[in-house]
Amino acid sequence: RKKVEALADFLAARGFDALPYHAGLDNSTRAANQKRFLQEEGVVMVATIAFGMGIDKPNVRFVAHLDLPKSMEGYYQETGRAGRDGLPSDAWMTYGMADVVLLRQMVDGSDAGEERKRLERQKLDALLGFCESTGCRRQSLLHYFGEHAPKACGNCDNCLNPAETWDGTMAAQKALSCVYRTGQRFGVAHLVDVLLGKSTEKTQQFGHDRLPTFGVGTELTDLQWRGVFRQLTATGYLSVDIEGYGGLRLTPASKPVLKGEETVTLRAQAATKVKKSRRDSTQRSKERNDISAHDETLWQALRETRLRLAREQGVPPYVIFHDATLQEMLAKRPQNMAEFATISGVGERKLLRYGEAFLDVLLATA
Repeated sequence: RKKVEALADFLAARGFDALPYHAGLDNSTRAANQKRFLQEEGVVMVATIAFGMGIDKPNVRFVAHLDLPKSMEGYYQETGRAGRDGLPSDAWMTYGMADVVLLRQMVDGSDAGEERKRLERQKLDALLGFCESTGCRRQSLLHYFGEHAPKACGNCDNCLNPAETWDGTMAAQKALSCVYRTGQRFGVAHLVDVLLGKSTEKTQQFGHDRLPTFGVGTELTDLQWRGVFRQLTATGYLSVDIEGYGGLRLTPASKPVLKGEETVTLRAQAATKVKKSRRDSTQRSKERNDISAHDETLWQALRETRLRLAREQGVPPYVIFHDATLQEMLAKRPQNMAEFATISGVGERKLLRYGEAFLDVLLATA
C-alpha cells in the first residue's frame, strides 16, 4: 500500500495526473479515484489488484506491472484491460529475482494442500518461462492456453527487437557450482559476491573466500550474474529454499549441465537505456494513436468536445464515442449529418444527440 501511494506521488510530482487505489483507502476515496479514472482522460491509476475487476474502460492505452502476477491467467486478465476498443495499446512488465523468491515463498508457505501448491508452482514457472522467452509473446501466450498462432505477431518486444542470446553453459556451470559449494542455502547477492571474488564479511565468515568458485566469474558484471541466476531459476535449474529464507538449491535438471551433457542458452542482459526527457501530452498522443502532425489540432479538438459533453452528462468520455470512432471522423471528415451517420459507432440516437457538436468542430477545421 505504501508503495502504491509513493509511486502515485512520484508520478504526480512529475506532472502526471496519478491516483492511488488499494484496499487500505477509505471507501469514499477509492470511489472518488475510480470515478475520476473512468470519467476523465489521461488519469494514471496506480493500484494493487484490488482495482480492475469489473472495470471496462475501453480506451486504456497502457498497463504496467511493477510486480509479477502469480500466473499466466492473472497476467492475461490484467493486460487485457488495455486496448478493449481495438486500438494499439502497450503492456509492460518489470521483475527481478526478489519477485521470484517472494512469490515462491508465498506459494510454499501457504496453508494449501500439496497438490494445490504443486499447481501454483507450475503456474508460476509458466509465467517465468514466458518472461524469459526469446520468441513471439503472443505465440507463447496462446500456446499456454492450448491455442496455436502460425505466424509471429510482429508487435511484441521480441518480434520488434529480437532478443540477443548467448551460450551461457559455462556461466551456468559456474553459477550452479557456486550454489553447490556454498551449501545450497544462500541468496543471489552472496553468490554473486563469491563469483566476483568480493572479500566481504559474509564470504570471510563462512570461508567462501577459500572456495574454488571464489572469483571465477569476473568476466561478468554483478548485473549480468543476477540475470544468469534469475534465468536459471526461471527455467528450472535452480529452486528457492523457503526454509532457507530464499536460498537457492540445485534441482535434478542441473545435473546434466554440471556434467557437461547439456548446453544452456541465455537471454542477453539488456543494456541500460539512456533516460529520455518526458514528452508532452501531444507527442504521447501522436505516438499512441498514429495521428499525424497535420491532424493533431483537429484530433485534440474532437477529444476536447467529447470530454466537455461527458462532463456535462456525468459519464465517462468513451460513453460519448470511443477513440476508434473519433479516429474515423478524423479520417473521413464528414461534412453533414448524412455523412456523419456513416461513421462506425454513430447510431441514430448518438447522431441526433451529438452530431451537430462534432460537425461544428469538423467544419471549423475543414
